[in-house]
Amino acid sequence: MFWPIVACVLLPWLLVYFGLHVVQRGIIFIDIAMAQMASLGICLAVLFHLDLEGWATFFIALAFTWVGAAIFSLTGKRASQIPQEAVIGISYVVAAAAAVLLLSRAAEGDEEIKNMLVGNILLVSPQDVWERFALFAAVGIVHFIFRKNFLLVSFDREGAYQKGLRVRWWDFFFYAVFGLVVTSFVRIAGVLLVFSYLIVPAVCGINLARRIGIRLFIGWIIALIGGVAGLFFSYWWDLPSGAAIVCTFGALLVIISIYALLRSRLRARA
Repeated sequence: MFWPIVACVLLPWLLVYFGLHVVQRGIIFIDIAMAQMASLGICLAVLFHLDLEGWATFFIALAFTWVGAAIFSLTGKRASQIPQEAVIGISYVVAAAAAVLLLSRAAEGDEEIKNMLVGNILLVSPQDVWERFALFAAVGIVHFIFRKNFLLVSFDREGAYQKGLRVRWWDFFFYAVFGLVVTSFVRIAGVLLVFSYLIVPAVCGINLARRIGIRLFIGWIIALIGGVAGLFFSYWWDLPSGAAIVCTFGALLVIISIYALLRSRLRARA
């Protein structure tokens, strides 16, 4: 259990940061759509019997996520009759259906469908952890360098237009880097766990704080507790690790939401 715990401690911090951007943009399901597109690339690698841990599989999955990045950046218009969530939902459904079709032609298709959804973080190796940590650190540096533009586009989109930023290009840059992170994490964690790490800690942080820095800190704490506690429950009760972590995140979200609701009512009475 040592390296799965290390993965749950070292890796989620960047996912929480991206989750705050995603929630603020109001495109909640873009992360699960991007993760599904990465999984579609992995399914194609399975069909061609490629090494799933090799670079060829990684770049195929990354290419699919960058196609998604291009689609989502082009459809994220300032004003449109078609909500972007509709495009995201359609992309997810088509990618999921295509993955099922590809895996129906593979002998190990049923097992890969399971891995696509919940992964198997218990099989993570030291190399997996450190490679992804190095990648996440590099992406974190890129976001730190361009943080003003990224934050402006996500948190004050109208202001970004007024300042003359090329919002669509910054959207594509954001989604492309986001896809790189999702592609690297989805193989060990699965689609559902990636979605949980991105959204649940961010929503908990938003429920409890207003400042971005405090939201990020709270999200990191929730991600740490949810990941380690989920692994503990999966070990103690002999449960699938990915599903146990997802359900633990769900329970934490309910607890935090109830606490935030009670706190707001007490403040209103005061």
